[in-house]
Amino acid sequence: METLETVLTRRSVSRLSEPAPDDRQLLTLVEAAMTAPDHGRLLPWRLVTLRGEERAELGVRFAACSADEPCARARAAAKPLRAPLLIAIVFAPVAHRTIPRWEQLASTAAAIQTLSLLLHDRGYASIWRTGPATRDPGVRALHRLRPDEQLLGWLYTGTAVGAPPPRRLPDPSARIRTLTQLATPHAKVEACC
Repeated sequence: METLETVLTRRSVSRLSEPAPDDRQLLTLVEAAMTAPDHGRLLPWRLVTLRGEERAELGVRFAACSADEPCARARAAAKPLRAPLLIAIVFAPVAHRTIPRWEQLASTAAAIQTLSLLLHDRGYASIWRTGPATRDPGVRALHRLRPDEQLLGWLYTGTAVGAPPPRRLPDPSARIRTLTQLATPHAKVEACC
């Protein structure tokens, strides 16, 4: 698949089934995702994979932190079973004197977007799911998070069930301006240095 086509055709897919990439395939894709922009090459993230019964164990944690209503707990417990592979995204910022936390978070998001595109390029589908459970102590403990780490959600991964609907993008020219277009006729320009 050509890169532009990969980017334009990738969709978040909520209905996923087998197959998902195996550990070896995933390792290859993660290695490629490590090329995402990363100031200082800090790699301020790590991934935790959940397959098989591990997903059900996460479901137990989801149910424990959901509403007291039995139906709500059952729905919460079933959520991790929506895909054959869940990839937990752990933001692990590195203390650095010149590279701020926000820049490391941006790097982490870039790596996950790259991984999502690579999965799509290989014929898999995914959706990045988040929510209040990412902050739950039981869910954090299951993923062995350190106090300074943040769970950013899970990349639910597998094969799309059916074709996702086409997406109509807004006019891209509304999202970009030249500096000249931003300047007002009476704007005063101050020298900074």
